[in-house]
Amino acid sequence: MHPPRRLPLAAACAAALALAVPAGATLQDQKKHIDASIAALQNRIATSKERSGVLSSEIAAASTQIDSLQGRIAELSDVVAALEAELAEHRARLASLKDKLAEQTRRLNFLVEQHRIAQHRLEERLVQLYEADSPSTVEIFLQAGSLRELIDQLDYFRAIGRQDKQIADELERLRDEMRLARVETKKTTEQVAAATAALAETTAQQRAARDQLVAEEQALAAVRAQKRSLLADVNTQRHEDEEDLDSMQAASARIADQIRAAQEAAAAEAAAAAAAAQEQSGSSGSMTTSSTSGVSSSGFTWPVSGPVISGFGTRWGRLHAGIDIAVPQGTPVHAAASGRIIYAGVMSGYGNIVVIDHGNGLATAYGHLSSIWIGGGSVQQGQSIAASGCTGQCLGPHVHFEVRVNGSPVDPLGYL
Repeated sequence: MHPPRRLPLAAACAAALALAVPAGATLQDQKKHIDASIAALQNRIATSKERSGVLSSEIAAASTQIDSLQGRIAELSDVVAALEAELAEHRARLASLKDKLAEQTRRLNFLVEQHRIAQHRLEERLVQLYEADSPSTVEIFLQAGSLRELIDQLDYFRAIGRQDKQIADELERLRDEMRLARVETKKTTEQVAAATAALAETTAQQRAARDQLVAEEQALAAVRAQKRSLLADVNTQRHEDEEDLDSMQAASARIADQIRAAQEAAAAEAAAAAAAAQEQSGSSGSMTTSSTSGVSSSGFTWPVSGPVISGFGTRWGRLHAGIDIAVPQGTPVHAAASGRIIYAGVMSGYGNIVVIDHGNGLATAYGHLSSIWIGGGSVQQGQSIAASGCTGQCLGPHVHFEVRVNGSPVDPLGYL
């Protein structure tokens, strides 16, 4: 939710003027205060628009970076997933090889022990045969009850020796084969263990890289969210300022209408007075005539002599209502035409300013003055009224010169 909307200036114009303008202030003073507020609001709106543009660009850049990071995170996540699956297979194979190696070790130990026992048994049998009186064939023949029994006894003695020898030989062969198998399994296990360790390190590196990108993406997302919130606040404030600007411009226009009405009334009074004076002169036989007051457009003179460094028109996104004439600090500033001082003082943006009403809806303004030499009353064309300077919003000494027709700014070069 947005904070409560403050009261528009159009609805509170009278209250605002009562607070801002001293009691008894003229219409010109009232308009001056409102126009100063308008200028301040226009500057704030321009700043808000510029800030909105910057924030929008930053948000778009952050979104682009986030999209890029999310794409890279997705790619790395796929890589990490594949590496983790492969690592799991390597670890399972390594565990299987370790189990196989352990089983082969147990089997080898068993065969070594069995071969040792068989070899020991064969050696004992041989020792017994050498140490005992070997039965001669004659003794075996005499003891045998038949020829068949004789043959069986001879085969028996030979078979026992052959069997012991075969058992020992077979156990030795199995032992040697198991030893070779175990060596191969151990070698394979070491290779798989090295590959598994390298794969685990690669997986950890890729996982760390992915996690770093995730952290960067989260940080950027937080910054983007903050900028979006700030952009919303800036846009809300700008919209409020634009509403207030519309209200203040309407109030300024109403006061301008009142000023024009007052000028027309004054002109009418002057015309009536001139007519009365002419009638009186005619009745006395005098041939004297009276010219109307006011200055034609071609009758204006330059307030100072210097180059125009900034012309009339749009500048920095808003209207530059006059021309800037570059002159040294303290240069005397002259009235462009005869008239009446309607304002001499400080105005927001203009610094020290003098405004002269020349009649017939024409007025001139002289801004950024270092000092003002005249406070009010009538002035003559060419009369020194102030000194040039750099007060208000300016970058160097110059005179800001405006021409206004019925309160609206026009290009001064058309009158000089």
